Amino acid sequence: MSHHDPVCIVGIGETPPVRRSDKNLRQLVIDASIEAIADAGLSPSDIDGIVTDSVIMPNSVPHEYVAAQLGIDRTFDAALSYGGAGIVCAPMLAEMAIRAGRAKNVLCYFGVDWGSIPAGPYGFHDLYPAKTAYEKPFGFSGQPSYFALWARRYMHEYGLKEEDLAMIAVNQRKNALLTGRSQARSELTLEDYMNSRVISDPLRVPDCCLISDGAGAFVMTSAERAKDLRKPPVNVLGVGFAMETMTGDDIFTQKPDLMHIPGAAEAGRQACERSGISLDDVDFAEIYDCFTISCLMQIEDIGFCKKGEAADFLRSKGTTVDGGFPVNTHGGLLSYSYRLGVEHVVEAVRQLRGEAGANQVKNARIGLVGGLSMPDYGVAILGR
Repeated sequence: MSHHDPVCIVGIGETPPVRRSDKNLRQLVIDASIEAIADAGLSPSDIDGIVTDSVIMPNSVPHEYVAAQLGIDRTFDAALSYGGAGIVCAPMLAEMAIRAGRAKNVLCYFGVDWGSIPAGPYGFHDLYPAKTAYEKPFGFSGQPSYFALWARRYMHEYGLKEEDLAMIAVNQRKNALLTGRSQARSELTLEDYMNSRVISDPLRVPDCCLISDGAGAFVMTSAERAKDLRKPPVNVLGVGFAMETMTGDDIFTQKPDLMHIPGAAEAGRQACERSGISLDDVDFAEIYDCFTISCLMQIEDIGFCKKGEAADFLRSKGTTVDGGFPVNTHGGLLSYSYRLGVEHVVEAVRQLRGEAGANQVKNARIGLVGGLSMPDYGVAILGR
Protein backbone atom coordinates (compact mmCIF):
# COMPACT_ATOMS: atom_id res chain seq x y z
CA MET A 1 0.00 0.00 0.00
CA SER A 2 1.63 3.25 -1.11
CA HIS A 3 1.52 6.42 0.97
CA HIS A 4 -1.02 7.93 -1.41
CA ASP A 5 -3.42 4.99 -1.71
CA PRO A 6 -6.56 5.28 0.41
CA VAL A 7 -7.89 2.56 2.64
CA CYS A 8 -11.16 1.24 1.18
CA ILE A 9 -14.40 -0.07 2.63
CA VAL A 10 -15.13 -3.25 0.68
CA GLY A 11 -17.90 -4.99 2.62
CA ILE A 12 -20.91 -3.94 4.69
CA GLY A 13 -23.46 -5.79 6.80
CA GLU A 14 -26.24 -5.02 9.25
CA THR A 15 -29.05 -6.73 11.08
CA PRO A 16 -32.66 -5.63 10.43
CA PRO A 17 -33.63 -2.47 12.37
CA VAL A 18 -35.95 -3.49 15.23
CA ARG A 19 -36.93 -2.27 18.68
CA ARG A 20 -36.42 -5.68 20.27
CA SER A 21 -34.65 -8.58 18.61
CA ASP A 22 -35.18 -12.26 19.32
CA LYS A 23 -31.39 -12.61 19.25
CA ASN A 24 -28.92 -11.46 21.86
CA LEU A 25 -26.33 -8.77 21.14
CA ARG A 26 -23.48 -11.18 20.52
CA GLN A 27 -25.51 -13.07 17.93
CA LEU A 28 -26.44 -9.79 16.24
CA VAL A 29 -22.80 -8.73 15.99
CA ILE A 30 -21.75 -12.08 14.56
CA ASP A 31 -24.56 -11.94 11.98
CA ALA A 32 -23.60 -8.42 10.85
CA SER A 33 -19.90 -9.35 10.70
CA ILE A 34 -20.51 -12.48 8.63
CA GLU A 35 -22.65 -10.46 6.22
CA ALA A 36 -19.98 -7.76 5.84
CA ILE A 37 -17.20 -10.28 5.23
CA ALA A 38 -19.28 -12.17 2.66
CA ASP A 39 -20.29 -8.90 1.00
CA ALA A 40 -16.59 -8.22 0.42
CA GLY A 41 -16.14 -11.64 -1.16
CA LEU A 42 -13.85 -12.70 1.67
CA SER A 43 -13.96 -15.45 4.28
CA PRO A 44 -13.39 -14.95 8.01
CA SER A 45 -9.93 -16.47 7.68
CA ASP A 46 -8.99 -13.52 5.46
CA ILE A 47 -9.60 -11.06 8.31
CA ASP A 48 -6.56 -10.33 10.48
CA GLY A 49 -7.51 -7.10 12.21
CA ILE A 50 -10.41 -5.89 14.35
CA VAL A 51 -11.25 -2.33 15.37
CA THR A 52 -14.25 -0.91 17.18
CA ASP A 53 -15.07 1.56 19.94
CA SER A 54 -13.19 1.48 23.24
CA VAL A 55 -16.08 1.68 25.71
CA ILE A 56 -19.21 -0.25 24.71
CA MET A 57 -18.06 -3.20 22.58
CA PRO A 58 -15.04 -4.30 24.64
CA ASN A 59 -17.38 -5.01 27.55
CA SER A 60 -20.42 -6.41 25.74
CA VAL A 61 -18.98 -8.13 22.64
CA PRO A 62 -15.20 -8.36 23.07
CA HIS A 63 -12.88 -8.65 20.11
CA GLU A 64 -11.65 -12.04 21.18
CA TYR A 65 -15.20 -13.37 21.26
CA VAL A 66 -15.82 -12.28 17.66
CA ALA A 67 -12.45 -13.62 16.57
CA ALA A 68 -13.05 -16.99 18.23
CA GLN A 69 -16.57 -17.37 16.82
CA LEU A 70 -15.48 -16.54 13.28
CA GLY A 71 -12.04 -18.17 13.26
CA ILE A 72 -10.13 -14.92 12.86
CA ASP A 73 -6.39 -14.94 13.63
CA ARG A 74 -5.73 -11.35 14.70
CA THR A 75 -2.41 -9.62 14.06
CA PHE A 76 -3.92 -6.21 14.84
CA ASP A 77 -6.44 -5.13 17.44
CA ALA A 78 -7.45 -1.56 18.35
CA ALA A 79 -10.24 0.60 19.72
CA LEU A 80 -10.97 4.32 19.79
CA SER A 81 -13.44 6.54 21.66
CA TYR A 82 -17.02 5.25 21.84
CA GLY A 83 -20.22 5.16 19.81
CA GLY A 84 -20.38 7.49 16.82
CA ALA A 85 -16.87 8.95 16.96
CA GLY A 86 -15.25 5.58 17.50
CA ILE A 87 -16.98 3.91 14.57
CA VAL A 88 -16.64 6.81 12.13
CA CYS A 89 -12.91 6.95 12.91
CA ALA A 90 -12.37 3.19 12.64
CA PRO A 91 -10.89 3.61 9.12
CA MET A 92 -8.16 5.78 10.63
CA LEU A 93 -7.05 2.88 12.82
CA ALA A 94 -7.39 0.42 9.94
CA GLU A 95 -5.27 2.64 7.71
CA MET A 96 -2.51 2.78 10.31
CA ALA A 97 -2.47 -1.00 10.55
CA ILE A 98 -2.60 -1.62 6.80
CA ARG A 99 0.10 0.94 5.99
CA ALA A 100 2.37 -0.48 8.69
CA GLY A 101 1.87 -4.04 7.40
CA ARG A 102 0.20 -5.08 10.64
CA ALA A 103 -2.99 -6.25 8.93
CA LYS A 104 -4.41 -6.81 5.47
CA ASN A 105 -8.16 -6.91 6.01
CA VAL A 106 -9.73 -5.20 9.02
CA LEU A 107 -13.23 -5.73 10.42
CA CYS A 108 -15.12 -3.04 12.32
CA TYR A 109 -18.33 -3.95 14.16
CA PHE A 110 -20.70 -2.26 16.58
CA GLY A 111 -24.06 -3.07 18.11
CA VAL A 112 -26.44 -2.33 20.96
CA ASP A 113 -29.34 -4.10 22.65
CA TRP A 114 -30.71 -0.99 24.31
CA GLY A 115 -34.20 -1.87 23.14
CA SER A 116 -34.17 -5.00 25.30
CA ILE A 117 -32.04 -4.38 28.37
CA PRO A 118 -33.35 -2.52 31.44
CA ALA A 119 -32.78 1.28 31.30
CA GLY A 120 -31.52 1.03 27.69
CA PRO A 121 -29.51 4.12 26.73
CA TYR A 122 -30.65 5.88 29.90
CA GLY A 123 -28.37 3.64 31.92
CA PHE A 124 -25.30 4.46 29.87
CA HIS A 125 -24.57 7.74 31.65
CA ASP A 126 -24.35 5.92 34.97
CA LEU A 127 -20.72 5.51 33.91
CA TYR A 128 -20.22 9.04 35.18
CA PRO A 129 -20.40 9.47 38.98
CA ALA A 130 -21.10 13.20 38.88
CA LYS A 131 -24.23 12.61 36.82
CA THR A 132 -25.65 10.05 39.22
CA ALA A 133 -24.86 12.31 42.19
CA TYR A 134 -25.70 15.79 40.94
CA GLU A 135 -27.90 15.52 37.85
CA LYS A 136 -30.14 12.47 37.88
CA PRO A 137 -31.69 13.23 41.29
CA PHE A 138 -32.76 16.65 39.98
CA GLY A 139 -34.35 15.63 36.70
CA PHE A 140 -31.41 15.45 34.30
CA SER A 141 -31.99 11.72 33.99
CA GLY A 142 -31.24 11.02 30.34
CA GLN A 143 -30.29 12.24 26.93
CA PRO A 144 -33.57 14.08 26.12
CA SER A 145 -33.02 16.35 29.13
CA TYR A 146 -29.50 17.22 28.04
CA PHE A 147 -30.36 18.01 24.46
CA ALA A 148 -33.56 19.84 25.40
CA LEU A 149 -31.31 22.22 27.33
CA TRP A 150 -29.32 22.82 24.15
CA ALA A 151 -32.45 23.24 22.05
CA ARG A 152 -34.05 25.79 24.36
CA ARG A 153 -30.85 27.83 24.53
CA TYR A 154 -30.51 27.68 20.73
CA MET A 155 -34.07 28.92 20.36
CA HIS A 156 -33.26 31.82 22.69
CA GLU A 157 -30.02 32.72 20.90
CA TYR A 158 -31.05 32.29 17.26
CA GLY A 159 -34.85 32.32 17.09
CA LEU A 160 -35.20 28.66 16.13
CA LYS A 161 -38.82 27.52 15.84
CA GLU A 162 -40.43 24.17 16.50
CA GLU A 163 -41.21 24.01 12.78
CA ASP A 164 -37.48 24.12 12.07
CA LEU A 165 -36.88 20.99 14.14
CA ALA A 166 -39.97 19.41 12.60
CA MET A 167 -38.49 19.91 9.14
CA ILE A 168 -35.54 17.68 10.04
CA ALA A 169 -37.72 14.95 11.54
CA VAL A 170 -40.27 14.99 8.70
CA ASN A 171 -37.66 14.89 5.92
CA GLN A 172 -35.72 12.08 7.52
CA ARG A 173 -38.88 10.06 7.92
CA LYS A 174 -39.51 10.47 4.18
CA ASN A 175 -36.02 9.13 3.49
CA ALA A 176 -36.51 6.24 5.90
CA LEU A 177 -39.76 5.05 4.35
CA LEU A 178 -38.07 4.83 0.95
CA THR A 179 -35.68 2.18 2.24
CA GLY A 180 -38.50 -0.28 2.93
CA ARG A 181 -36.69 -1.63 6.00
CA SER A 182 -36.57 1.22 8.53
CA GLN A 183 -37.67 0.72 12.12
CA ALA A 184 -40.11 3.64 11.81
CA ARG A 185 -42.82 2.57 9.36
CA SER A 186 -45.47 5.33 9.44
CA GLU A 187 -45.56 8.67 7.62
CA LEU A 188 -44.75 11.78 9.65
CA THR A 189 -46.35 15.11 8.72
CA LEU A 190 -45.89 18.54 10.23
CA GLU A 191 -49.29 18.17 11.83
CA ASP A 192 -48.28 14.82 13.31
CA TYR A 193 -45.15 16.41 14.70
CA MET A 194 -46.97 19.36 16.30
CA ASN A 195 -49.54 17.03 17.88
CA SER A 196 -46.94 14.61 19.25
CA ARG A 197 -46.09 14.25 22.91
CA VAL A 198 -43.45 16.48 24.50
CA ILE A 199 -40.63 14.40 26.00
CA SER A 200 -38.46 17.18 27.43
CA ASP A 201 -39.49 20.69 26.46
CA PRO A 202 -39.05 21.68 23.65
CA LEU A 203 -38.26 18.21 22.28
CA ARG A 204 -41.13 16.00 21.14
CA VAL A 205 -41.20 12.30 20.34
CA PRO A 206 -40.11 12.78 16.68
CA ASP A 207 -37.16 14.92 17.83
CA CYS A 208 -35.72 11.92 19.67
CA CYS A 209 -33.89 8.94 18.23
CA LEU A 210 -35.38 5.48 18.18
CA ILE A 211 -34.45 2.79 20.68
CA SER A 212 -33.12 -0.30 18.93
CA ASP A 213 -31.49 -3.70 19.05
CA GLY A 214 -29.08 -4.34 16.24
CA ALA A 215 -25.57 -4.39 14.86
CA GLY A 216 -23.60 -3.29 11.84
CA ALA A 217 -20.17 -4.04 10.44
CA PHE A 218 -17.81 -3.12 7.63
CA VAL A 219 -14.55 -4.46 6.21
CA MET A 220 -11.56 -2.35 5.16
CA THR A 221 -8.50 -3.12 3.08
CA SER A 222 -5.95 -1.44 0.83
CA ALA A 223 -6.87 0.03 -2.53
CA GLU A 224 -4.62 -2.52 -4.23
CA ARG A 225 -6.34 -5.52 -2.64
CA ALA A 226 -9.76 -3.97 -3.14
CA LYS A 227 -9.39 -4.24 -6.92
CA ASP A 228 -9.80 -8.01 -6.76
CA LEU A 229 -12.82 -8.12 -4.46
CA ARG A 230 -16.51 -8.58 -5.16
CA LYS A 231 -17.95 -5.07 -4.83
CA PRO A 232 -16.76 -1.63 -6.02
CA PRO A 233 -14.54 -0.21 -3.29
CA VAL A 234 -15.48 2.95 -1.44
CA ASN A 235 -12.41 5.07 -0.74
CA VAL A 236 -11.87 6.62 2.67
CA LEU A 237 -10.56 9.98 1.48
CA GLY A 238 -9.98 11.57 4.86
CA VAL A 239 -10.76 11.08 8.54
CA GLY A 240 -10.69 13.59 11.37
CA PHE A 241 -10.89 12.99 15.12
CA ALA A 242 -11.07 15.67 17.81
CA MET A 243 -12.52 16.32 21.23
CA GLU A 244 -13.31 18.96 23.80
CA THR A 245 -11.16 19.02 26.91
CA MET A 246 -14.02 18.01 29.17
CA THR A 247 -15.09 14.75 30.76
CA GLY A 248 -18.28 12.80 30.23
CA ASP A 249 -19.40 14.06 33.63
CA ASP A 250 -19.36 17.68 32.46
CA ILE A 251 -19.99 17.77 28.76
CA PHE A 252 -23.76 18.13 28.52
CA THR A 253 -24.47 20.60 31.30
CA GLN A 254 -21.21 22.37 32.24
CA LYS A 255 -19.89 23.47 28.85
CA PRO A 256 -18.89 27.15 28.82
CA ASP A 257 -20.64 27.45 25.45
CA LEU A 258 -23.58 25.14 24.87
CA MET A 259 -24.02 26.29 21.27
CA HIS A 260 -20.79 24.94 19.81
CA ILE A 261 -19.35 21.45 19.37
CA PRO A 262 -15.63 22.24 18.95
CA GLY A 263 -14.74 18.62 18.18
CA ALA A 264 -17.01 18.68 15.12
CA ALA A 265 -15.33 21.80 13.76
CA GLU A 266 -11.82 20.43 14.23
CA ALA A 267 -12.60 16.90 12.99
CA GLY A 268 -14.29 18.37 9.92
CA ARG A 269 -11.28 20.58 9.24
CA GLN A 270 -8.91 17.61 9.54
CA ALA A 271 -11.00 15.40 7.25
CA CYS A 272 -11.20 18.08 4.56
CA GLU A 273 -7.49 18.80 4.78
CA ARG A 274 -6.49 15.15 4.58
CA SER A 275 -8.87 14.39 1.72
CA GLY A 276 -8.28 17.58 -0.28
CA ILE A 277 -12.07 17.85 -0.45
CA SER A 278 -14.09 21.00 0.18
CA LEU A 279 -17.44 20.76 1.93
CA ASP A 280 -18.90 22.25 -1.26
CA ASP A 281 -17.95 18.97 -2.99
CA VAL A 282 -20.00 16.79 -0.63
CA ASP A 283 -23.07 15.26 -2.32
CA PHE A 284 -24.76 13.95 0.84
CA ALA A 285 -24.14 13.76 4.57
CA GLU A 286 -24.89 11.14 7.20
CA ILE A 287 -24.91 13.10 10.46
CA TYR A 288 -25.26 11.56 13.93
CA ASP A 289 -28.83 12.58 14.71
CA CYS A 290 -29.59 11.41 18.22
CA PHE A 291 -31.88 14.47 18.34
CA THR A 292 -33.00 16.97 15.72
CA ILE A 293 -31.15 19.76 17.54
CA SER A 294 -27.87 17.84 17.62
CA CYS A 295 -28.11 17.13 13.88
CA LEU A 296 -28.73 20.82 13.18
CA MET A 297 -25.83 21.98 15.37
CA GLN A 298 -23.35 19.52 13.87
CA ILE A 299 -24.15 20.74 10.36
CA GLU A 300 -23.15 24.21 11.50
CA ASP A 301 -20.07 23.19 13.44
CA ILE A 302 -18.69 20.93 10.70
CA GLY A 303 -18.84 24.03 8.52
CA PHE A 304 -21.68 23.60 6.05
CA CYS A 305 -23.12 26.94 7.21
CA LYS A 306 -22.58 29.54 9.93
CA LYS A 307 -23.84 29.28 13.48
CA GLY A 308 -27.52 30.08 13.69
CA GLU A 309 -28.10 29.54 9.95
CA ALA A 310 -28.70 25.78 9.75
CA ALA A 311 -32.50 25.89 9.66
CA ASP A 312 -32.56 28.33 6.74
CA PHE A 313 -29.70 26.46 5.06
CA LEU A 314 -31.45 23.11 5.26
CA ARG A 315 -34.80 24.53 4.18
CA SER A 316 -33.30 26.26 1.14
CA LYS A 317 -31.25 23.22 0.09
CA GLY A 318 -33.73 20.43 0.77
CA THR A 319 -32.57 17.41 2.78
CA THR A 320 -34.57 14.55 1.27
CA VAL A 321 -32.80 12.21 -1.13
CA ASP A 322 -33.94 14.29 -4.11
CA GLY A 323 -32.97 17.59 -2.45
CA GLY A 324 -29.93 19.78 -2.91
CA PHE A 325 -28.26 18.53 0.27
CA PRO A 326 -29.52 15.07 1.27
CA VAL A 327 -29.04 14.43 4.99
CA ASN A 328 -29.38 10.98 6.57
CA THR A 329 -30.58 9.34 3.42
CA HIS A 330 -31.72 6.22 5.28
CA GLY A 331 -33.65 8.17 7.91
CA GLY A 332 -30.86 8.23 10.46
CA LEU A 333 -31.15 7.54 14.16
CA LEU A 334 -34.47 9.36 14.20
CA SER A 335 -36.26 7.02 11.80
CA TYR A 336 -34.02 4.14 10.62
CA SER A 337 -32.41 2.70 13.76
CA TYR A 338 -30.34 3.75 16.76
CA ARG A 339 -27.08 1.84 16.65
CA LEU A 340 -24.93 4.87 17.45
CA GLY A 341 -23.74 5.56 13.93
CA VAL A 342 -22.52 2.32 12.39
CA GLU A 343 -25.66 2.44 10.22
CA HIS A 344 -24.53 5.85 8.95
CA VAL A 345 -21.27 4.39 7.66
CA VAL A 346 -23.08 1.42 6.09
CA GLU A 347 -25.58 3.76 4.41
CA ALA A 348 -22.85 6.02 3.03
CA VAL A 349 -21.15 3.00 1.44
CA ARG A 350 -24.47 1.85 0.01
CA GLN A 351 -25.04 5.29 -1.53
CA LEU A 352 -21.56 5.48 -3.07
CA ARG A 353 -21.92 2.01 -4.57
CA GLY A 354 -25.25 3.03 -6.09
CA GLU A 355 -27.03 0.26 -4.15
CA ALA A 356 -29.48 2.33 -2.10
CA GLY A 357 -32.52 1.59 -4.25
CA ALA A 358 -35.47 3.94 -3.89
CA ASN A 359 -33.55 6.26 -1.57
CA GLN A 360 -30.52 6.49 -3.85
CA VAL A 361 -29.00 9.97 -4.24
CA LYS A 362 -28.48 10.65 -7.92
CA ASN A 363 -24.82 10.84 -9.00
CA ALA A 364 -23.54 10.43 -5.45
CA ARG A 365 -19.78 10.59 -5.56
CA ILE A 366 -18.67 12.06 -2.23
CA GLY A 367 -20.31 11.56 1.16
CA LEU A 368 -19.52 12.84 4.63
CA VAL A 369 -20.22 10.91 7.84
CA GLY A 370 -20.25 12.73 11.17
CA GLY A 371 -20.07 10.79 14.44
CA LEU A 372 -20.91 12.39 17.78
CA SER A 373 -19.69 10.89 21.07
CA MET A 374 -19.56 13.75 23.50
CA PRO A 375 -16.90 15.02 24.11
CA ASP A 376 -15.34 13.24 21.09
CA TYR A 377 -16.18 13.72 17.44
CA GLY A 378 -15.28 11.95 14.20
CA VAL A 379 -15.68 12.89 10.54
CA ALA A 380 -15.03 10.60 7.58
CA ILE A 381 -15.16 11.71 3.95
CA LEU A 382 -15.85 8.81 1.59
CA GLY A 383 -15.77 8.72 -2.21
CA ARG A 384 -15.97 6.49 -5.24
